[in-house]
Amino acid sequence: MALLNRKEMDPEYQWRLTDIYPSPEAWETAYTEAEQAVAALSALPGTLTSSPEALKQGLDQIYAAMEPVELLYHYAFLFKCGDNGDPEAQRLEGRAMRLYVNMSAALSFLDPEILSIPRETLTAWLEDPMLSGYRHILENTARSRDHVLSAEQEKLLSLLGDAAGTPDSVFTMLESVDMTFPEIPGEDGKPTALTHGTYGRFRESRNRAVREEAFNAYHGEFKRFINTIAANYAGQVKLDNYYAQVRGHGSAAEMSLFAHNVPLTVYDSLVEAVHDGLPTMKKYLALRKKCLGLEELHMYDLYCPMVEDVSYSFTYEESKAMVKQALLPLGTAYQGLLDKACKEHWMDVYENKGKTTGAFSSGVYGVHPYVLLNFTGALEDVFTMAHELGHAMHSHLSSANNDYANHDYEILVAEVASTVNEVLLTRHLLKTETDKRKRAYLLNHLLESFRTTVFRQTLFAEFERQVHDRSQAGEPLTAELLNQMYHDLNALYYQGAEVDALQDVEWARIPHFYSAFYVYQYATGFCSAVAIADGILERGDPSSYLKFLTTGGSDYPLEELKIAGVDLTKPEVVRRALKVFENTLKELEELLETL
Repeated sequence: MALLNRKEMDPEYQWRLTDIYPSPEAWETAYTEAEQAVAALSALPGTLTSSPEALKQGLDQIYAAMEPVELLYHYAFLFKCGDNGDPEAQRLEGRAMRLYVNMSAALSFLDPEILSIPRETLTAWLEDPMLSGYRHILENTARSRDHVLSAEQEKLLSLLGDAAGTPDSVFTMLESVDMTFPEIPGEDGKPTALTHGTYGRFRESRNRAVREEAFNAYHGEFKRFINTIAANYAGQVKLDNYYAQVRGHGSAAEMSLFAHNVPLTVYDSLVEAVHDGLPTMKKYLALRKKCLGLEELHMYDLYCPMVEDVSYSFTYEESKAMVKQALLPLGTAYQGLLDKACKEHWMDVYENKGKTTGAFSSGVYGVHPYVLLNFTGALEDVFTMAHELGHAMHSHLSSANNDYANHDYEILVAEVASTVNEVLLTRHLLKTETDKRKRAYLLNHLLESFRTTVFRQTLFAEFERQVHDRSQAGEPLTAELLNQMYHDLNALYYQGAEVDALQDVEWARIPHFYSAFYVYQYATGFCSAVAIADGILERGDPSSYLKFLTTGGSDYPLEELKIAGVDLTKPEVVRRALKVFENTLKELEELLETL
C-alpha cells in the first residue's frame, strides 16, 4: 500500500512543532533577530581579555546568540524530517544551516582569544563567582591550550571546514543516490526491490537463499565502486591525521578522545576486554550454527533469529504501556515524564511519504525533546521507542537542570540512557514471559545486542585505529589493503564462521567511518548501561542514575558516569558486561535443550 502524504496523516500521532514557533511568521521574526545577533559578534574579537567582567559579558553575548540560532535550526531540521520532499522545509533548513555556519566562522576567534589570557591569570579569574556558570567551559578550553592555534590559523582551519566535509558528502551521494541495487527474489520468490532499508529485513529472513542473495547483491554493489570508495575514505583518513598533526596530537585517535577528556587507555582497554570475550563469542556462533542446522555458518547467517515460529505484534498503545511498565524501576517522576511525552506530542509515530527513515531523538533547549519513530508494531519498534525515550528523558533532565551553556551532554554518555531503557525492557520481558520459545527469542535478542553493539562496534573501532595508524606511517590505503585488514579482523572476531569474500568490503558501507573514532562509544555506552540497569534492579534505587541524567555538559563525561557508579577508566565495566553476555548464552543453551 502506498504511503500517505504528510498532510494526510492523523496529527494526533505527529510531533507538535508549534511548541517551538507558533507560526512561520514567528520563525521569520526570530531568524531576523538571530541574524542581527550573529552580525553583532564581529565586534567581540579583542574585547574579552581585559577583565573577568569583560570575559563574562562577551560569553553572555555569544551564548545569547547561539541559543536562537540552534532553535531555528532545530525547527527547520525537524520540519524537513517530517517530509524531506517539502520545498519550504528544504528552504528553511538551508537558511538555518547558512546562519549556523556564519556563526561558527564568527566565533573562530574565541578559543585563541581565551587562551591568550596568561595561564595564571585565567586560573585566578576562574575563582571569581561571576564566572561560575562558565567555569567548566573555560577549564575545558584551557585544557586544550597546547592544541589551539593562533586566531588567524584557526580561521583558516574553520574556512577549510566546508571542503573537509567532501569525503562524507561524496560517500553519502554515492551510497544514497548513485548506487542502484538489483531486484532479488523475495520470500515468495517474486522479484523484490533491494534497498538500504530492505537489506536489513532480507538478512533476517528464515529463507537462507534470500539472505545469501541479498548479501551478495548488496555488497556486490559496494565492491563495484570499491576503488572509488577506498580513495575517498583514504582522503578522509588523511584529513583526520592532518588535523591531529597541525594541532600537535600524537594521532587522530588521541585528538578525538582528547576532545572529551578521555585517555587512550579507555579505548585500548575496551579492545583488550572484548578480545578476552571472543571465546564466548565463538561459543555463541557455534550455538547459532547448531540452531539453524547449518554445516557452515556464513556472514549472511548472523542476523537471522535463531528461534523459529515466534511472532510479536503490538499496537502503539500497547507498546507505550509496555515501555512504561518496564521503566517503573526509574520512579514516579520518570513515569510522569513518559506521560508528558505522550500527551504533549513529543513523538512522531508513523511513516509517511518523504519522512526520514529510522528513529532519533532531538533535544530542543527551552522547549522539550522530539522523538522520530517509524512504528510498524514489531517487537523491535517497542525497543526503539524505549531507546529514543531514554535519549529524550536525558535531554529533558539535562536542559531542565542546566543553563543553555551547560545543558548539552557529550557523545560518550549519549547512548547510556537509551540503552539503560532497552536493558530494563529486556529484563521486564524476560521476567514476565512464560512461553519458552518467546523467552528464548528474547535471550537471543539480548545476545544479538551484545554482538552488534559491543563486539561489532569494537571491531569497527579497531579497524579505524589500524587504518589511521598505517596511513600516518605513510602506507597508501588501497582497496586491497583495506579489504585485507577488514578480513583479518572479521576472522578474529567471528571465529567458527566463514568470512565470505564479499564481507571484506563491508567497511565501505559504514557511514560512521567518516566521523572518526565515534563508534567505540556505542560499545562503552552499552557496557555502562548494562551495569547501571542491573544495579538499579539489584538495589531498587535509581537516585544516582537520575542524578547523572541531570548533569548535561556541566562536567567531563567520565566524571558524570562515575555519579551513576560507572568508571570507564577501569576495564571491569566492560568485563562485567561481557560476563552478562556469557551468562545469557548459558541460559539460552539450557533453555533450547528443553525445546
